[in-house]
Amino acid sequence: MKSHFTFSKNQRNGIFLLVLVIIILQSLYFFIDFGPKTLEVNQDVLSTFQKEVDSLRLAKLEEIKPKIFPFNPNYITDYKGASLGMSNEEIDRLLAFRKENKWINSAKEFQKITKVSDSLLDAISPYFKFPEWVTNPKQSSFNSNYSNYNYDKVKTFLQKKDLNTVTAKQLQRVNGVGAVLSERIIKCRDKFKGGFIADVQLEDVYGLAPEVIERIKNDFTVKTPRKIKKINLNKASVDDLVTIQHIDYDVAYNIVEERHLREGFKSINELTKVKDFPLNKIKIIELYLHLEKEN
Repeated sequence: MKSHFTFSKNQRNGIFLLVLVIIILQSLYFFIDFGPKTLEVNQDVLSTFQKEVDSLRLAKLEEIKPKIFPFNPNYITDYKGASLGMSNEEIDRLLAFRKENKWINSAKEFQKITKVSDSLLDAISPYFKFPEWVTNPKQSSFNSNYSNYNYDKVKTFLQKKDLNTVTAKQLQRVNGVGAVLSERIIKCRDKFKGGFIADVQLEDVYGLAPEVIERIKNDFTVKTPRKIKKINLNKASVDDLVTIQHIDYDVAYNIVEERHLREGFKSINELTKVKDFPLNKIKIIELYLHLEKEN
């Protein structure tokens, strides 16, 4: 045992040196603070930087915000009204007024009919675009006849020409339809063998404003609709549904899933509750559908 506790001089010096190093390190650890240093922040500089970031963020949000283009409030649809911030009741008042074949000719009259708030009117009225003969009335028989032609004179079905056989030049006689729009209408019609199914498909023509569509429908209508086999909404598969305009695979899967949850659709309007459904295209989509209860 004695041999295990007997050290040479060099060994004793080494042990002493080791103990000394340990004592020095412990002393350094005790007297010196090695913790994280507190950073000093210049609050004025930070506040200025934060304001710049917020300003850039607001500018980006304003840039991607949907833009509102001038429109005639007489042709506001359910979808358009909702996107403008109108309530269902306000939209219904406008549609009821228009069903009486009456027309709104000023922002003040629009508020009187719809009962929208002052703040909403201030936000959307700068985009109102009324016919020139309304905003700049002239006491002449020409303007009077022009007014009657656009708003009062309605042609019968027999008087109208077939939208599926009309030429681009004939379409250009309609106020607001030039060479570009007339060609787009013809191209949209001719991409289907047999043409349009119904007048509502004019809404698929890019750049065609609602008021221009109404003027076209005053002179033209689909008299020879393309023959199609309607799909039973309560039995259609995903592959069936994707053959319909404006329905992709994601929407088709969502329709089938919603149908299972509801144990069958009771009306085609229930499609508006389907996730990601293109609400503004429902009138076109329903052309391809019919409804039978699921067995």
